[in-house]
Amino acid sequence: MLGLGAAHCNRWLHLWEGNLMVALSRRPGATLAVASVAAFMTSLDTMVVTTALPTLHARLGGSVGQLEWTMNAYYLTFACLLITAAGLGDRFGRRRLLGLGLVAFAVSSAGAALAPGLGWLIAARAVQGGAAAVVMPLTLTVISEAYPPATRGRAIGIWGALLGAGGVLGPLAGGGLLELAGWRGIFWVNVPIALTVAMLAGLVVTETYGPRHPLDARGLVLVSAGCLGLAWGLVRSTHGWADASVWLPLVAGAFLLCAFILAEHRARFPMMPTGLFAIRSFSAANGVSFAIYASLAGGVFLMSQFFQIAQHAGPFAAALRFVPWPLPSLLIAPLVGALATRRGNRPFLVAGMVLQTLGMAWFALVVHASTAYLVLCAPLVLSGIGLAFVFPTVSSEVVSAVPAERMGVAAGVNGSVRELGGILGVALAATVFAHTGGYATAATFAAGFTHAIWACAAISALGTVAALLTGGRRPAVAQHETFTPPVVAANR
Repeated sequence: MLGLGAAHCNRWLHLWEGNLMVALSRRPGATLAVASVAAFMTSLDTMVVTTALPTLHARLGGSVGQLEWTMNAYYLTFACLLITAAGLGDRFGRRRLLGLGLVAFAVSSAGAALAPGLGWLIAARAVQGGAAAVVMPLTLTVISEAYPPATRGRAIGIWGALLGAGGVLGPLAGGGLLELAGWRGIFWVNVPIALTVAMLAGLVVTETYGPRHPLDARGLVLVSAGCLGLAWGLVRSTHGWADASVWLPLVAGAFLLCAFILAEHRARFPMMPTGLFAIRSFSAANGVSFAIYASLAGGVFLMSQFFQIAQHAGPFAAALRFVPWPLPSLLIAPLVGALATRRGNRPFLVAGMVLQTLGMAWFALVVHASTAYLVLCAPLVLSGIGLAFVFPTVSSEVVSAVPAERMGVAAGVNGSVRELGGILGVALAATVFAHTGGYATAATFAAGFTHAIWACAAISALGTVAALLTGGRRPAVAQHETFTPPVVAANR
């Protein structure tokens, strides 16, 4: 009797758990919350160590070049593994890979917090970047799968707002955690958050798959190595463009990516059909992503230093001065996403890139070592409004421009483009600064910083051209897309 009662109880608990998971998985708001927090966390960590670099130098030693690798290692693995991770998610299950990526992010964050030296920290940051590469594209894919086209724009708007804000708020979070908990606290804070989000993802996200073709190992190797070559060359370019250590990986990376495109064109089961880039809106939206993240990363990289070196603010006070920049994105982006669903993405993309360009140019015109902070707020707010227009609509344009079964890989491609844009932005800003300014005095720093911000404005202007090319003719499957609930793993 006891055995029968226990068996009945176990069956009841199993049924209750299954019904709970089905009920939660049908609530797209829960999926949006989990995916947005995960995306925000990985985006935040791209720039979180910027304000901690002086402290890391004091505690762990190392040259300036070695300290840069606490950022570069994250960027490199993040950029070169995004497409690969998205393809693996399509094959092995997006929820499963998302959960594994979050657990790996938590473990690598703990490794960074426990680092006894700079080499260990750099290695942990590289693993962190790889884990973030698994998480980032899958967050966009699971949101796109959870929402029908009529409400998808607003959901992606919320996701895009948090994603973009994470990159800008990285220095602020780093400065605050540095003062509250020391440099190790910057990494410890990720551990409970990532593990909690991983657990919730298992409860609320429906398991879905992409095309179940045989694994394209050749494509995975070519695209990962190609992105690694480009990212490595761009990272090295911060020390100048004439060195062979810059041009060789750039050329090798470009060659490998061309080989990838050719191999995918000939493959029987390609992981990313070349027809994806034949879609004008998809290519143009990726151009916008590249430009906006290059402009943003270049500005953030030097602006944190400007407030500390040229205007003599402390780490946390300097980080607080970033707040007017991401704030409009957090407030406006969800509304923009909803409006773009009805009126199209292109008007918001064009307007956003124009506002970003004007904001950067205005900032460059008025900034000096002695410029009052209130004078700098207005262009920061204007640029922030531009970001609020671009972040939700560019992601929506990417996934809506391709067939539904290719959304996972499309999100991975867009993620790689964003990160490569961020690396190029930092490299370009650092190069312009090195040739026109320096660290000798506040005035010389401000001079180099001004020219670097002008370069960021120029990149944004190029992104405006790309924005004008979005909104072209889309594939029929995307034009006439109807919402079908994703296939649950148990029924597959």
